[in-house]
Amino acid sequence: MRIIYGLILLLFLLTKPFAQAQNGIVVFQSDFGLKDGAVAAMKGVALDVSPNLKLFDLTHEIPAYNIWEAAYRLYQTVPYYPKGTVFVSVCDPGVGTERHSVVLLTKSGHYVVTPDNGTLTLLAEHLGISEIRQINEAINRRKNSNESYTFHGRDVYAYTAARLASHTIRFEQVGQKLPNEVVRLPYQKAESTKGVVKGNIPVLDVQYGNVWSNIPKAMIDQLGIKPGATLRVQISQNDKLIYDKVVRWVNTFGEVSVGDDVAYINSLLNFSVAVNQGNFSEKYKVFSGPDWTISVSK
Repeated sequence: MRIIYGLILLLFLLTKPFAQAQNGIVVFQSDFGLKDGAVAAMKGVALDVSPNLKLFDLTHEIPAYNIWEAAYRLYQTVPYYPKGTVFVSVCDPGVGTERHSVVLLTKSGHYVVTPDNGTLTLLAEHLGISEIRQINEAINRRKNSNESYTFHGRDVYAYTAARLASHTIRFEQVGQKLPNEVVRLPYQKAESTKGVVKGNIPVLDVQYGNVWSNIPKAMIDQLGIKPGATLRVQISQNDKLIYDKVVRWVNTFGEVSVGDDVAYINSLLNFSVAVNQGNFSEKYKVFSGPDWTISVSK
């Protein structure tokens, strides 16, 4: 009986990481755009591994080489997918260099196949690192692709993700285990001191030009400002003041006139500013990235 229990326990331990990749979903993100066949090529490689995979797109409109935005879009999206989903993120200006190609398993049970170039900054911080492995390209690389040095998204990442999601390989077969640390991009974290809340502009609500911050609603609440009241918003890039105005904080855009500046809480429950039915980013030349800072006070 002890032998049977021992075998059951051993089987559980051996299949635990494997079981977290059971859903067969692969989600792609890149800065490739959709003007050519790059995205389709990655999906073709994945389907060639297993035609039973379920393939989805996060976005392929990451601005070229913008690792920071790739990091944010993963943070914005990954938690909403089932455990075991495999993400492929390719924003890789250093393709072919010595940066590591890795698969991260978050503490939430999601896999991310990507270059370790800062793309994992926010996932590591918010979801945590359960384990990280370097892709062994001697095993996990598309056949006859060794002479290609500039399309790891197709030849390494899509191929490895498909093999993992389709159960062709176990997580341990990705490659050697690495220390639980990733390359991290520095940025202004949300903080509150002496009646001023300060944070970063990680990304724009690009369709409308709204400016999203990483300042949670709870920090604004601590200022004692109620919706309908006004607050002061200052925006800087590398310590150069770009915007400094008093605006109304509201629950909905309909509470102000068309063309008015407005402060609100976005869908991620973070502080944001906009021009009602206008484009805040274009109007004030405010953009996003680790070098942008936003401050809020009474």
